[in-house]
Amino acid sequence: MNAPACRFCRAPLTTDFVDLGDQPLANAYLTEAQLKAGTERAYSLRTRVCGSCFLVQADDPVAAEHIFDDGYAYFSSYSPSWVAHAKRYAEAMTARFGLGPQSLVVEVASNDGYLLQHFKALGVPVLGVEPTANTAEAAIERGVPTRVMFFNAASAQALAGEGVAADLMAGNNVLAHVPDIGDFVAGFPIVLKPEGVLTFEFPHLLNLIDLVQFDTIYHEHYSYLSLLAVEKVLRANGLRPFDVELLPTHGGSLRLFSCHMDAGHAETQALCDLRAREAEAGLADLATYRGFTERVEAVRDSFLAFLAKARAEGKVVAAYGAAAKGNTFLNYCGVTTHDIVASFDANPHKQNRYLPGTHVPIHAPERIKEIRPDYVVIMPWNLKDEIMEQLAYIRDWGGRFVIASPETRVLD
Repeated sequence: MNAPACRFCRAPLTTDFVDLGDQPLANAYLTEAQLKAGTERAYSLRTRVCGSCFLVQADDPVAAEHIFDDGYAYFSSYSPSWVAHAKRYAEAMTARFGLGPQSLVVEVASNDGYLLQHFKALGVPVLGVEPTANTAEAAIERGVPTRVMFFNAASAQALAGEGVAADLMAGNNVLAHVPDIGDFVAGFPIVLKPEGVLTFEFPHLLNLIDLVQFDTIYHEHYSYLSLLAVEKVLRANGLRPFDVELLPTHGGSLRLFSCHMDAGHAETQALCDLRAREAEAGLADLATYRGFTERVEAVRDSFLAFLAKARAEGKVVAAYGAAAKGNTFLNYCGVTTHDIVASFDANPHKQNRYLPGTHVPIHAPERIKEIRPDYVVIMPWNLKDEIMEQLAYIRDWGGRFVIASPETRVLD
């Protein structure tokens, strides 16, 4: 069988990164009727690394329009810490680049307007571009102008034809979500003004490897990104990075600042330092990517040992956060409702549904006090501190928090 081609440079993909087996779509939460119908589908979740451009990428068994449809359940505004992060970004970018009433900020994958609302409050005109109609509708309701479309070179040409020209473009946690990363990035120079700035935020592949963050792999994420790979994509489309910030979000992310090739933004030492750090870590060496599967299996075995011990002791285990990363983790571990009795989530669009694959019921957080679990496994570990503060009351009955990555730990 011929090796699949790299989704960016088209070189043959001959090196595996990790294969997580067949899994359902991580954000396809089931209604009771869907659960009873038994029609849930699973798709291969296998990742490989390109030996030419070093883009780590998933096989492509699911079309994007089947993932990002009108039933898409992720609304950014249900995470207070993420909304606060967006507010800090808006304030920092407005100050750094002198944005004002004469400017335009365009966010691609603008979700429910969680970020652009802050620029709007600062008096900066905004436009969101969002492919899912239900989240776009929520943005429009809060006064954030939003176009419902997938962003690529063709849709960017349509926007430019309408006179859209951006001083700042943002793409937060979207670069990994596009099947054709080249065509997606090709749209940005079309809409970006000659001295405009483009920022991408994305989880850093180096952290995924170092901290065994395999649960960030799911069908929505077509690519897993390093500066090394992203810089190749940018330069192929007439853009160049000039600065980078290291962020704590999503277990360790990059905020990469980019511009047109001939724009006047000078390259910073931070960017040079990160290039050197990735080179030292061996991200341009295929040997770095081999052996990751064994480390993933060790994380799984640690969690299964915890569950077996809890069952033997008659303890009740629940999960908090019906997060996509949690669904990858639980399905890879083969968890059922015999292991975890319930999941709790603040997002009403997920409540009274069931986790994909495991079929664990999802309840509003208020039901935690009714069920009184002995252990609460925090699935979105990147929000650990926020969740532990919100649920501190579980200690009233001796409940304890658990983190499952990069190894299972019961927290004091």
